[in-house]
Amino acid sequence: MTVTDVNVVKSAIFERPDDANKGTLGSLLCVCGSYGMAGAAVMSAKGALRTGIGLAKCALPRSIYPIVAQTILESVYYPLSENADGRISKVNVPFLVSESCKSSATLVGCGLGVCDDTLKIVFSLIENSTTPLVLDADALNCVAKQPEILLRKKTPIIITPHPGEMSRLTGLATPLVNAERERVALDFAQKYGVVTVLKGAGTVIASPNGKVLVNPTGNSGMATGGSGDVLAGMTASILAQGASAFSSAAAAVYLHGLAGDIAAEKYGKISMLPTDLINCIPLAYKRCGF
Repeated sequence: MTVTDVNVVKSAIFERPDDANKGTLGSLLCVCGSYGMAGAAVMSAKGALRTGIGLAKCALPRSIYPIVAQTILESVYYPLSENADGRISKVNVPFLVSESCKSSATLVGCGLGVCDDTLKIVFSLIENSTTPLVLDADALNCVAKQPEILLRKKTPIIITPHPGEMSRLTGLATPLVNAERERVALDFAQKYGVVTVLKGAGTVIASPNGKVLVNPTGNSGMATGGSGDVLAGMTASILAQGASAFSSAAAAVYLHGLAGDIAAEKYGKISMLPTDLINCIPLAYKRCGF
């Protein structure tokens, strides 16, 4: 077990050549949001954009499209049919799988909701996507109903649970998850072959090959709903730009915490918001030498 530092960022992020264009900097499909959870879609996509993705594509319920599109001008949008509860309908599965395979990476789960439709979407992406996936939030709550689905993946997967979600994934009580964070994360990573990011103070990044990192950046001002959505977007962005799953997770966690530390300097821990993290990502990159 070792501690992350600026080198995990430098090893995952490449310097952009002068002739770079959006097609050479990766495309990210974000399958996020539901009625009442537009903010999760916004924060994850904004986090991805600030982290350098060439093209962000937001697939979301048609009902929240006007809210998200007014907030993020830089994304392409796929407003999708939804069920009676305002969640993406499973009739969109063929389109989502196809679009995922065309993208450099896919993020699924932020504000998605848990129901039969989203279960079908999450499981279908795990089983059929041929490009890397990041599973966060409600995607993990869907997986918790059948964790063995992860063994049917065709591509690298990063999961980003908080301790409560990890409890649901493993069946372990949350206090035990918190008491043995490194062991729990590593056991899950090795059992299911997924890079596991167990969030919280001293976020743990565990790989299926047995490597474990603990992150020192970040602070209690980040303990606000939405911070995890930002991290998910950042992780998926670095992944889509070409870094390996483990390198992407480590770099995103370090940068996310560093942006949080910069936000705390600017606004104070009590008043800072997850959106402040997004605005501080450029400053975090600069502190890392970019």
